[in-house]
Amino acid sequence: MKGLALTRADWCLVVVGAVLVVLSYPPFHLFLPSLVSLVPAVWLIETGHSDARPLRRHLAQGFWFGLATQGLELHWMVVALWHFTPLSALAYAATVTILAVYTATLFALTGWVKRVAGIPILLVFPVLWTTVRWFVGHQGDISFPWLGLGTSLTGYPTVIQIADIIGARGITFLLVLANVALALAWRDWQKSRGRAIRLVAGVVAGLLLASGYGIFRQRTIKLRSVGKIAVVQPNVGFDEKEDRSGHNAIVRDLLEMSAAVADSTGPGLVVWPEAAIPDYFDRHPEWENSISALVRRNGVPVVTGGVDVEWRSRTDYDYFNAAFVFDSFGGRNAHPVYHKVFLVPMVERVPFVNPRWLNLRWFGGFGIGDSRPVYHKSVGRFGVVICYESAFEALSRSYRMSGADFLINITNDAWFGKTVAPYQHKSHLVMRAIENRVGIVRSANSGISEFVDPFGREYGRTGLGVRAVAADTLLTSDVITVYSRLGDWVGQLCAFLTVAILMYAWWYRKREGVVAF
Repeated sequence: MKGLALTRADWCLVVVGAVLVVLSYPPFHLFLPSLVSLVPAVWLIETGHSDARPLRRHLAQGFWFGLATQGLELHWMVVALWHFTPLSALAYAATVTILAVYTATLFALTGWVKRVAGIPILLVFPVLWTTVRWFVGHQGDISFPWLGLGTSLTGYPTVIQIADIIGARGITFLLVLANVALALAWRDWQKSRGRAIRLVAGVVAGLLLASGYGIFRQRTIKLRSVGKIAVVQPNVGFDEKEDRSGHNAIVRDLLEMSAAVADSTGPGLVVWPEAAIPDYFDRHPEWENSISALVRRNGVPVVTGGVDVEWRSRTDYDYFNAAFVFDSFGGRNAHPVYHKVFLVPMVERVPFVNPRWLNLRWFGGFGIGDSRPVYHKSVGRFGVVICYESAFEALSRSYRMSGADFLINITNDAWFGKTVAPYQHKSHLVMRAIENRVGIVRSANSGISEFVDPFGREYGRTGLGVRAVAADTLLTSDVITVYSRLGDWVGQLCAFLTVAILMYAWWYRKREGVVAF
């Protein structure tokens, strides 16, 4: 651990940075910390240059900064995964350690490029930070794009309306840029007040321009109603789902809640949460018959989460985290079943290996969906996003480009317990709504269920950990955004620029004979 030792001053910056990062994210959602949470990181890198072994110093600084920020941000993983295995602490430790290694690499490369090629940190750090976040979301079976820095501003949707052009990754880039500018302004205040003032003025001007664009878009984009949609929040506990003797009661409660909300509000669609059906329909045809009877009686289609199975032979099969759609005539076979595409690592699918080889309870072997159907009902066309698929921008975008008028997010956040995770989880939908100018309805087993309009404004919200139903008019738009057409072009551009910067620094080092490690 000697190689990871830090000075007392470094430790102070690590702790302050971690606290500021946490305060910037839900449920705190403080505006100022979003603008300064990475200031300590910039100061760490700047002070690391004076070390006799700057590369080692930057690696240590980045590792502890990443471990502290990710450790606090993702502390809920221990609570959530404890339901599945006491080894959850190890899964949590592995996750935050891997992310800390990425942050250490980010610090080291930023410092190395500046020392070798003299490229300003104002350019290098935002590009490399955004690239690392892009990489975290593109790691195949272990992709985990949870809470990019841009998501910290979802509590202030007017400021982030430009996401319809640059996406959440672009908001992250601009926020990091603002953080670096403010860090340099503070550092330069005594020796170059003119430069410091220009840096601060640039940040203020950027905020004003972003806010002005947001106000303009909110005043000029025309919203339309897709009709009234009802969400059912049964608040079924984890242990209740495990008790097979209570499964019939769970389904009966869903039916009663749905009948009541349909009779009282007259919605065009009723949405149940992820895994609302506690077992396979194949094992319980009576459940499917009861849902069909309900739908035929009130003429209101139902979307529900459950588990689906596909048999390859009498002994070989795949099972999926799925969404089923019952049409207004009570049938569901006319519609393809949506199978979840982006699975939670370990719990839903063990990465890189066949999970059935392990034969361990709670280490998932769910199949990966290979289609993204768009359903067409009287309220309009929609796609389904299950659980943390809300964090994957490409899925929502693909639905929009396939003609979806709105999105449905079904989730079961009961396993998060009383942590910050449910608040963090739902914040991703604000970004998806703005990026694609699309309305979104969220049905969560234990809350928070809500509606999100194309400006990222949340309404019709239910409480957390309560049994509830909610019905409201969902708003959407017919705008196809620049982001919907181009996708995550900022993330891809930053990845390209990172390669170009590193190649240039390596070439410059060779040409000038610079020794900088």
